[in-house]
Amino acid sequence: MSVSRCGWVKLSDPVYVAYHDEEWGKPLHNDRDLFELFCLETQSAGLSLLTVLKKREGYREAFDGFDLSAVALYTDADIDRILSSGEVIKSRPKIEAIVSNAKGFLEIQQEFGSLDSYFWGKVDGNPIINDVSDYKTAACTSEISDRVTKELKKRGFKFIGSTTLYAFMQASGMVNDHENGCVCKNG
Repeated sequence: MSVSRCGWVKLSDPVYVAYHDEEWGKPLHNDRDLFELFCLETQSAGLSLLTVLKKREGYREAFDGFDLSAVALYTDADIDRILSSGEVIKSRPKIEAIVSNAKGFLEIQQEFGSLDSYFWGKVDGNPIINDVSDYKTAACTSEISDRVTKELKKRGFKFIGSTTLYAFMQASGMVNDHENGCVCKNG
């Protein structure tokens, strides 16, 4: 018996299938996991998310398991080390953005108590469930992603736009954009 999944899932790639089935769209509330996911989404700007997912373990190793406090203290020497590791996408501006954004997230944690409170407060703590008959017709941005992107840019965040933020919202479960016929829509 075959399982019905969202049309964007490359069924021939087990990494993509596992990401869709086990992670994408599931409500995520752990600050470390939210930081990792945010970083991965910013790294995928201009690239396939699958490219980034296949380097995920390398990112985890390079960025101390996405320990926010540790990453916020990284220096140019750390950035050079990461770029020369061969385990991440070799884009100095993107790697620098992770470090810079970590500093901004520490401020958000201080102000809001957690990344979870900050992000999930934007949707009143509940996922927005959209009617998606075909992923090709799903939204790429929203009023919320537009507003939060502006807030983050004012805070100095880099490599963030409304489309990237909306993708983060989808991936973290803040928005449920699984196709209506997908096995994960209600689960």
